[in-house]
Amino acid sequence: MSKTARVRLTPKGAERVRSGHLWVFRDDVENPGRLPDNPIVTAADPTGRPLGKAFLSKSSRIALRILSRRDEPINQAFWRRRIREAVDLRERLRMNGDACRLVYGEADLIPSVIVDRYGPCLVVQFQSAGADALKLDLIQALMDEVSPKGIFERSDRAIRQREGLPKADGILAGSVPSTIEIEMNGLRFRVNLEIGQKTGWFLDQRENYICAGKWASGRVADCFCYAGGFAIHAASSGNAREVVAIDSSEQALEMGRANADLNGVPKIRWVNADVFRWLKTETERRRRYETVILDPPAFARSHSGVPGALRGYKDINLRAMMLLRRGGILITCSCSHHVSADRFTAMLADAARDAGRRLQVLEKRGQPPDHPVLASMPETEYLKCFVVRVL
Repeated sequence: MSKTARVRLTPKGAERVRSGHLWVFRDDVENPGRLPDNPIVTAADPTGRPLGKAFLSKSSRIALRILSRRDEPINQAFWRRRIREAVDLRERLRMNGDACRLVYGEADLIPSVIVDRYGPCLVVQFQSAGADALKLDLIQALMDEVSPKGIFERSDRAIRQREGLPKADGILAGSVPSTIEIEMNGLRFRVNLEIGQKTGWFLDQRENYICAGKWASGRVADCFCYAGGFAIHAASSGNAREVVAIDSSEQALEMGRANADLNGVPKIRWVNADVFRWLKTETERRRRYETVILDPPAFARSHSGVPGALRGYKDINLRAMMLLRRGGILITCSCSHHVSADRFTAMLADAARDAGRRLQVLEKRGQPPDHPVLASMPETEYLKCFVVRVL
């Protein structure tokens, strides 16, 4: 290995790296209170044998993020090569539209770095102290390999706080408009890069939007609609008689209305309400729908939050089942990677039992291929989207 500061791991930590996982937790580092200040270090087993080069985070629970198992310098050529590999994959995918995830962190072997393309511009997130320290090198590599009009930073504030980093947003290179228009699945959407959810839009739902358009019919309820991704695809399908889009954010609904107008979709009713209360009220009124879509925010942001998250998921799914006519379609999502697909399925079965319903699972879906899953890191697989028929 090229000479860098060396951090020895416990036997458990070393085995984790050898298994292909890219994270090493503080508890799996020898002498975690005496870590060096270097943003990149060499991870070593208890005997001192090198295991790879890694980002170092002194404040985070995740102390190391493995960058390479090879003896190679982590320099500009390294970053350009990794970014080119990620970009090549997206070019092979030939996605329908001009917005996608260009770099998906660990899954693209560039840990803690997110890069999303919105037309000619990029939005980036640096989610670890190591990545943040090398931000300028990464930005230059993106400029060299992608040649965007501009790069805007929207790093997640909660994650950066855990890394001991200040909040970070703003233009890093070139020029970036606050709002940009993108194409997705033949539709147009205006995305606010400064205040929009995630990096501006839910790019991971792109293929599930198409799925919703295929299954939507009759009266459709899009719960947690944000800026109208599911609602507009459902309304554009030709099979929906009426679409009701519900969200607690009036700002999101304003963006949704603008996107509906942009696509000439008039049959959406936008409702500013707490979705839990709206579902309860509609159930009590015995309203009936042919299609209900649930795309809530992440209910579980840690393992300790899973029980509460499952209760929340059960509540909204049970009430959605009660709203559906016999044979109606429920499209239900979870973006909590701490809630596995098996536990999500069990929750749906539990909700159906309490609702006096039976379910037919028609499709089990996830994230699109521009959000690839690293086989040795289950954390990279997070999105679940089930299509079920309620009887």
